Amino acid sequence: MSDTQLIKDKLDIVDFVSEYVQLKPAGVNHKGLCPFHHEKTPSFMVNRERQSWHCFGCSKGGDIFSFVQEIEGMEFVEALRLLAERAGVPLTFRSEDAGQSSQRTRIKDINVAAARFWHNFLLRMPQSKAALDYLHKRGLKDETIEAWMIGFIPEQWDLLTQYLLKKGHSIDDLVAAGLTIQREGASLVSMKGFYDRFRGRIMFPIWDVHGAVVGFTGRVLVETEHSGGKYVNTPQTAVYDKSRVVFGLNKAKQEIKSKNLIVMVEGQMDVIACHQAGMTNVVAASGTALTDEQVKLLKRYSSNLNIAFDADAAGQAAAKRGIDLALAEGMNIRVIQIPEGAGKDPDECLQKNPPVWFQSVQGACHIMQWYLDKALRGKDLSDPKQKQAAANEVLPEVSRIPYAVERDHWLRELSSRLGVDTDVLREDLQRIAKKKETRNWKLETSVDQGIHKSVTHGTQRSRLDTLIERLFVLLIRFQPPQFPVSSFQFLDDYLSTHQYVNLYIRMKEEYTKAGSLDINKLRESFISDNATENIIDLLLMKADLEYSGFEENRVKGEIENIVKQIKEEWVRERRQTIQRAIAEAERAGVRERVEALMREFQSLS
Repeated sequence: MSDTQLIKDKLDIVDFVSEYVQLKPAGVNHKGLCPFHHEKTPSFMVNRERQSWHCFGCSKGGDIFSFVQEIEGMEFVEALRLLAERAGVPLTFRSEDAGQSSQRTRIKDINVAAARFWHNFLLRMPQSKAALDYLHKRGLKDETIEAWMIGFIPEQWDLLTQYLLKKGHSIDDLVAAGLTIQREGASLVSMKGFYDRFRGRIMFPIWDVHGAVVGFTGRVLVETEHSGGKYVNTPQTAVYDKSRVVFGLNKAKQEIKSKNLIVMVEGQMDVIACHQAGMTNVVAASGTALTDEQVKLLKRYSSNLNIAFDADAAGQAAAKRGIDLALAEGMNIRVIQIPEGAGKDPDECLQKNPPVWFQSVQGACHIMQWYLDKALRGKDLSDPKQKQAAANEVLPEVSRIPYAVERDHWLRELSSRLGVDTDVLREDLQRIAKKKETRNWKLETSVDQGIHKSVTHGTQRSRLDTLIERLFVLLIRFQPPQFPVSSFQFLDDYLSTHQYVNLYIRMKEEYTKAGSLDINKLRESFISDNATENIIDLLLMKADLEYSGFEENRVKGEIENIVKQIKEEWVRERRQTIQRAIAEAERAGVRERVEALMREFQSLS
């Protein structure tokens, strides 16, 4: 048995995809909103028995490997390694052994080697004493330092670069990994002009959600005029995009699922300190505002987000951008407020008084309540101008809530606090909504057009094609005792070039011989080494998408109705084709052709 088949046998595709998409049963399949294109009605289907998935909106589909490649932006070798580790399957063949590893894979290997080098340097070399003392002073235990693979690199120009070159890694890959910088005019022959990006810094590895080291943050140990910024991060590489990575999520995701709560803090030390204190559902956006990609990533594990951010205006402004995105995604957001004097951040609070931090997380304030309190603080509500200013501050936040009941709750809360009728506030809410629609109209139009093009792949399916597909869906799903062959004779020519021509022929043969269909036998006849999806599987998925809960006593009538519509649509399309042909024949002066076409046109009437 091949490695890929063994992995498929050990992993449940529904369970795996459920980490990315909320799935609900639909017949023998599961369905949800497609993660690869914007849609409001689910058209994304996953089949456990066949270990396959398909979206009927954007036409993407395949097996568990193609899903990982598509959603994580991985090459096949990376997806294979990830799923093999997940399934506990030792790979018997490694593309790397054949010298075929991708640069993405090589960069990840380089990152692991660098993390180990820095970590061992911190633990074993005397030059690291000051760094180790600093970490201990910050309250980190030795087991925590090991668990997070924290390291240290002294102030030397090319210590890491020379080490990794000796280990057989290429200078091109070191530069691509963002660990080595190439001076202008540097010589590959002499290897002069290449130096380490990170020097004189405590090093924190950054993992992706699957536990692969994709980048680093380096904190300077001793600040000098030449040391650069306090923190230096890996630049964007083939494996690291800071907008898509959430620090600590690889270690926190199971506890997040278990508690159904994400605790979001600002810095990496905050995350590590929280985990050390026993709160292991904590992550960080690494000092940047939450991005749309990070919000979607977090929402795979929980829709509840308790967030801590700096109390100053800059900290609130940075956090708000991410909060707006999370609100629009329907997440339930609460603000963690550390009591004054208890610490400026979670790390400091934990060092001073750990129970205070735990209580602050437990008693986090709902984001809308926080917005209300903030907007009303210091306002004289007897002054209509100040009352309007408070409403103007809160209503845009209310408008971002996607759920009507929740939106109405906070509208009533604002109404009560301001002493204003809710209908008056609704008027302002409508004004805000119209303003937003006007501002986003062009953008939304262009997005919709882009989605439409991606769904249709540049071609429009005719209504006749849609009806024919629907007929085959019903026939495959319900397998009625009689196939309407006689009703289809008029379509033989049309179907001779149709995507379902082979299926049409095979089904006619099966019904003629046995009077019924054997779905498994039919499916086997469409298995191809080149095809990633089986047409029978796709039709069965489509059946559960469109006809879930459909009563079998209605099947005969539904088929007859669709056959009738197919005939009418075929006649309409054929007449349009003949009309165009008559016009061309008339322009060419071919009288006999015109007369023949006219006779066919009249016969269709």
